[in-house]
Order: sequence, then C-alpha cells, then structure tokens
Amino acid sequence: MRHLTYYILGVIGIMALFSCADEVSDLQQEGNPVLQIENTFSNVHFGDNLPFTATVSDDIPLSTLSAILYFGEEEVARTTIRTKEEGEYKGIISVPFLKDIPDGTATLEFVLLNTTLKRAEQRLDVPITRAPYPYLILVTADASYPMLPTGQPFEYAATEPFPSTDLPAYIKTPVMDDKGREIIFGWESGAVKQDVSENIPFVSPVAGPFPVTFNTKTYQAAPFFEILLNGTKMTMLDKQNYVIDANLTKGQELTIEGLEDIASWWIDADYLTEIEAGKYKFKPITGNYRITANLTLKYFRIEVLDGNNPASLKADGTGAIWIIGDQVGKPSYTGNHVGWNPSNALCMAPIGNKTYQVTLVAGESINAAEINFKFFHQKDWGGEFGSATLSTDSNIVFVGDGTNGRDNGNLGLVSGTTLETGATYVFTVDLSAGNDKGILNVVKL
Repeated sequence: MRHLTYYILGVIGIMALFSCADEVSDLQQEGNPVLQIENTFSNVHFGDNLPFTATVSDDIPLSTLSAILYFGEEEVARTTIRTKEEGEYKGIISVPFLKDIPDGTATLEFVLLNTTLKRAEQRLDVPITRAPYPYLILVTADASYPMLPTGQPFEYAATEPFPSTDLPAYIKTPVMDDKGREIIFGWESGAVKQDVSENIPFVSPVAGPFPVTFNTKTYQAAPFFEILLNGTKMTMLDKQNYVIDANLTKGQELTIEGLEDIASWWIDADYLTEIEAGKYKFKPITGNYRITANLTLKYFRIEVLDGNNPASLKADGTGAIWIIGDQVGKPSYTGNHVGWNPSNALCMAPIGNKTYQVTLVAGESINAAEINFKFFHQKDWGGEFGSATLSTDSNIVFVGDGTNGRDNGNLGLVSGTTLETGATYVFTVDLSAGNDKGILNVVKL
C-alpha cells in the first residue's frame, strides 16, 4: 500500500510539472510598453559614466529596463533597473576604457519589458573617442608630476630631475567633464593595466633628469630596465624579475645584454657553459624553455616548457622532472630554499636519452650535512617518484621507503656520510628503462 501511495504522488507531481510547463509555454504577451529615452549622447569618451533618463508606460505592470552597450556585435556593458510602475527612471551605464580600441561608433540599446515579457526597444548610435587629456599625473610615494602631451598620438611625458633612477609610480587622468571619471593605470602581471593602482616599476638606465612616457591607447610606457636574449627583449614581471620563453637548441650560443654586472651573476652549470661574461652555450637537449632573470639573486632560472606551461613528465619518459623539498636551492639553498613549495620547484635539465640532471655544490646549493627532497613529475603535487619507481646503488644518497629514516621517495644521506663542503655533486635520474624503473646516480666531480 505504501508503494502505491508513492506511485500516485509521483504521477500527481509529474502532471503538475506538465501543467506548469504548459502555462509558461502558453504565456501570452500582452500590454503596450512605451519607452522614451530623454537623452542625446555626445562628446562621449572611453571610461565615461553615461547617465540616462527614460520615461516608460504600459497598460499592465512593467518589469525591467535594461541599457546595453555594444562595440560592434560584442556586449561590453549592461545595467538593469526595476520599473514597477509607469514614470521616469534614471540610470548610469559605464563605457569601458580599454587598450588599443580605436575611436568609433558604439550601439546603445534600451530594452523595456513588462510582466508578460512584451518589450519595447530603442537603439542609439553613440560616437566614442579616446579623450584628448590636457595632461596626466604621475604619482609617486612622495610627489606628483604633470605628464604633458608630446605631440605623438595619445603620448604623454614627464621629464624631471627625479630623486632616483628607480621610480615606482602609477598614472592617473584628470576628469574631463561631468560624465567623466578618473582612470588609473598601474602594474599587474608584468604589464600596465587600467583601473589598477599597483606601482609601475619605472627604472632609468641613466641618472639625472629623464623622461617618463605613457601612451593612453597602446599602454606603452618607459623607461624600463631592459634585458635582451639574443636581441629579443625579456618581459618584465616586476622590477626584480624578467622572463622570456624561447625555443633553444643544444649547443646554441646565447648572448645576454643589458646587465652591467653580469660578470658577477651565478651561472647554472646544468643549463649554461660560460664562454665569456654575457655569452653562453646552451647545454640541455633542444626544446622550449622559460628563462627568468632574477636581479636580486643574480640568477637565471631555466625551466622546460610544454607549450606555454611548465612541462610535466610524459608516459614515454620525456618532458621534465622537478625537485621539491628541503636543504636544496639555487643559487643557494639558504638564500633561495626550495622547501615544500611547488612554485619554487627546481627543474632538472633534460640531457637526452630520457635522463635528467641537477648539479649541486655542497654547502652552497645543497646542505652538506642533511638532505630531504624528492623528484616529482610536475611543478606541483601529483605524480612523484617513490622507492618502487626509483632505485640507486649510491654510497652517498639513499631513497626513502618510509621505514629507513625518510618518507617514501625522499632522499637522505647514507648514515655516517656527509657531503664534502665545496665539492660538486651531479644527481641524474635515468628513465630509459621506463618511468617505473628510474635509476638515481650521484657522482662527485
């Protein structure tokens, strides 16, 4: 009987759903919505907040009024207000301020809906231009400086005896009129962005008065510290880090320009052989790599790429192997400790035949008395080498199995053994027999 009751209730529920669906599909659009926009839109600039006034009426209750802005076919802004009754309504729609968008005519569409979804529409063409600001303002922590037009389209410059060649600052515009707003340009993800107030890391290569320039259309700005790899400019991530992705060939000669102190930089022996200061030979196999120049550490971090992302170990043993763990780091395990932080993982150099290498100096890039790191398939948590997939016959280093003093896969120094301070040790992982039959070799040079 209880099952029959559930069955009957289910049938009633299904019938109710079909009934509701029929009501929705049978909804008749009624009424006569009337929409009148009271504004004319002229002298409109990118970044403006456009006020509008609409007079609306209908025979039946109204629902909403939407203002929608299109650049071509693309919707770029929308605002919706409730219209519970007839009368006058006011709203604002914001025009985006975007990089590289040319002057042109946008479409501003107004849509009035009543409660039966019957609609009235009005479409207006709105010419939009990039504002010809009379000046911009360069804002530092201690002062503000006017940036005046240079004569080049949309370009502005401030030339002052700035207090330092290192000049972190953001830029802001004046407000042009009662519908305009202040636009701020700052630094985000290695580039100038609008509506961001993080300081742009301006750096001049010379002391004394120098120009700071900015283009409100292209967002090109200067001066920045420039580092060139074989003549190609590296991208500034922040004032301490510059990056470039490149296809590199084994044995290729690399020239690095722009670093006056490059003779004092630490050069990673796994990736580069120094020919002279600023000129190097590339050592690993041919492939795609990311080079990050860190001005603080004076160190080129080099990583294997797969497309635009850090490479992972593939099923066939190619790709990349990453080191995560304690008591290791380049150029110094104390100054740039990897730790259990995947974002700081070290990429082993692929040297061919599915073999990967890292060269470490005891007391400098590796602790001479204690180690505790392991090998991973990616620059993150996930696939990793354990005692079942990695073995060694080294009398210096052992692979942990969870019962011998190290967690599974973590490396340790053999009991009673320490590394010789100042000596160089080369760790290689050979996967030529398969990813599940890795061989770890440790050789003291």
